[in-house]
Amino acid sequence: MAMKNFTIQDASELYGVKEWGYGYFGINSKGHLEVCPTQDENLSMDVFEIVQHLRKKGVHPPLLLRFPQILTTRVQEINEAFRKAMRECGYEGDYQGVFPVKTNQMKEVVDQVVKAGFKYRYGLEAGSKPELMIALSMNLHPEALILCNGYKDENFIRMALLARRAGRNVLITVEKMTELPLILKVAKELKVEPLVGLRAKLSAPGAGKWESSAGDHAKFGLTTREILEAVEVMEKRGMLESIRELHFHLGSQITDIRRVKSAMKEATRLYAKLRKRGVPITYLNVGGGLGVDYDGSRTTFSSSMNYTVNEYAADVVWNVKEICGQEQVPLPNLLSESGRAVVAYHQMVVVDIIGLIDTTYAKYKVELTGQEPQIIKDLAYTRDHISVKNFAEMYHDAITQKDELLTLFNLGYLSLEDRAKGETIFWEVCRKLSRILSYKSLKYIPEEFQDLSKSLADKLIANFSVFQSLPDHWAIDQLFPVMPVHRLKEKPTLSATLCDITCDSDGKVDKFIDLKDVRDEIPLHEPKPGEPYYLAFFMTGAYQDTLGMRHNLFGTPNEAHVVVNEDEDFRIQQIVPAQTIDEVLRSVHYDPAQLIEGPARKGKRGDAEEDLRSFLVEQRKLHTYLDV
Repeated sequence: MAMKNFTIQDASELYGVKEWGYGYFGINSKGHLEVCPTQDENLSMDVFEIVQHLRKKGVHPPLLLRFPQILTTRVQEINEAFRKAMRECGYEGDYQGVFPVKTNQMKEVVDQVVKAGFKYRYGLEAGSKPELMIALSMNLHPEALILCNGYKDENFIRMALLARRAGRNVLITVEKMTELPLILKVAKELKVEPLVGLRAKLSAPGAGKWESSAGDHAKFGLTTREILEAVEVMEKRGMLESIRELHFHLGSQITDIRRVKSAMKEATRLYAKLRKRGVPITYLNVGGGLGVDYDGSRTTFSSSMNYTVNEYAADVVWNVKEICGQEQVPLPNLLSESGRAVVAYHQMVVVDIIGLIDTTYAKYKVELTGQEPQIIKDLAYTRDHISVKNFAEMYHDAITQKDELLTLFNLGYLSLEDRAKGETIFWEVCRKLSRILSYKSLKYIPEEFQDLSKSLADKLIANFSVFQSLPDHWAIDQLFPVMPVHRLKEKPTLSATLCDITCDSDGKVDKFIDLKDVRDEIPLHEPKPGEPYYLAFFMTGAYQDTLGMRHNLFGTPNEAHVVVNEDEDFRIQQIVPAQTIDEVLRSVHYDPAQLIEGPARKGKRGDAEEDLRSFLVEQRKLHTYLDV
């Protein structure tokens, strides 16, 4: 039953959706999560209704929902931000964006990015031979660039130069000096003039989790000495005109705009000195790193950023113009390779909650008979007498009493029933202490009690795999916003963490966004018997698809591409079914048919064996998640 004092405004503040949602996400009057894919509140769709609609079609959670219209708005925003900055600054050069395919290689995503970016001459960046094949297959604007980054072998270079000979604007960035002779060798063999970029290893540091991508010890890039050596090699070959780009990269998810400004100054000086030396560089590529504010705090925290897209573009443009003016060299055309900022928002993962793990005996009540062992009576006394005035002393007593309880049990002096009573009373003490600590009159809470709420948090079981759908949360502690899809007019009664259905203790989500800190638990509603309870993880569009693992052989979940129509109704543009048990087994080199005809079933079959075989045949067609 909805609580009258809790409103959708309260829910919005509780989950911070206005701060991190960037205008794409909100809560409607029904108390349901809504998506506004064009950032227009009058053009929205109800996520709860989308999920229910898909369930009726037999498409069950976990669900990966994509919103192609968000991709379009992101491409437009970044391109228009640079155009605006150039107009306001009087910048007489040009800007072209390039989408790094590695950020999300899914065909539907790349297709939509290319379509949205066509009028902007938006290009693609490839870091491998398969990615280059994807880029070459796309209907790009004739003036769009295809950049080849990363380490390259001869076949990679040959593919790029054959495309160049066929009239594509393919530019090969030199990451290490050994690549340059190889490029020149293949270019001579194919009789084609290569377009070459030089990646500089700047001294300016990055910011955030990936700050080691930049600086003197970065994995990629040429030192100043190597850049000069490359120029000398090209001069001797009479091919200086082939050097068209200077490139650098500060790393993914740059959190601090000051690092961008510092890098721009260094990179532009390099560009200017090379131009003065006679190197006809056309493009200055500022790389990727444009951040996404996952927690909405607008800070330099690793899951945030302290700047806007407009500020980023303005700082890039202004610094390049300023230094080029000082050096009296032509303004370069600017390139950027924003990936995360383009695709992160367009995707969410919706999961259903299938159970609750009670580790603190919350649903049990203890009734004492007076015949219990003294240790039980002592714990009960602590529970009944803990207060604001004595909570520290009483809590220490409870800890000692719990240890004594376990010792007595291990020595054989207590029954199972006695141990269960004692543990139940101990957790009652903890819950009472938690309420005491929440009193506003308490000006100071000792450090030893800071983690109490975490130990009391409920554990909800979600029907998904962290390793498949949120690999960055497990691998690098990436924070993704999470909130309920519905029941947002009800005040949450649980403080919870989330467990997935893998048989791995790391399959959990126990760190959550907060405007001031990282939370150890999240307020959620208690699931109602017989009713679904859905949660959504947001901004999962960057890297999660292809980094997703087959841990425990959970395959990809069901996927739906959804667009909103002018009448505020939604349309399912495409459904991509979840991987079946058959497909997942084949992905790890098993033949499902041979598994079913295993050793025990090769000979004469009895009825029981035949029943098992028939059931296994049926299961091959099903997806790998729980059927609830």
